[in-house]
Amino acid sequence: MKIHDLTPPPNSKRRAIRVGRGIGGRRGKTAGRGMKGQRARGSLPAGFEGGQMPLNRRLPKLRGFNNPFRVEYKAVNLGAIDQLAEAEITPEVLVDAGLLKLSKSKPVLVKILGQGEINRAVKVSAHAFSESASSAITAAGGSIEILPKPWGDRRPPARGNALTNR
Repeated sequence: MKIHDLTPPPNSKRRAIRVGRGIGGRRGKTAGRGMKGQRARGSLPAGFEGGQMPLNRRLPKLRGFNNPFRVEYKAVNLGAIDQLAEAEITPEVLVDAGLLKLSKSKPVLVKILGQGEINRAVKVSAHAFSESASSAITAAGGSIEILPKPWGDRRPPARGNALTNR
């Protein structure tokens, strides 16, 4: 057997319908396009609705934008921290306890929120704290440490005045 002997199984591939091959066949003469008219002659643009306002122009456009500098935090409440046995709470401890999930695409930033109570002194390290959470931790005798963001400072550089930019 050679490659030119290979054929598809019977009835697996239909022949294309050849239109416009004389008046004798079913799709001869007008080739299935009917008699006269716009559709019998040239091609129509996709989405053309015969002069009616097309659907893609009737629907409203999407407004707004996605801010590329948005900072998303994963929230952890004080009540969940109080149930952990460790004296030092870090994002790694929270991941091990199952309170956080790591993301492969972007870094996970942790924010401690003040819902719940904390009754013991702990050292909590996170990327952000709410005011109520930081005051509750320090009132219980603990301490807070704000971790740096993994990308550093993303603000644009200062412009300076006109005399220094010459």
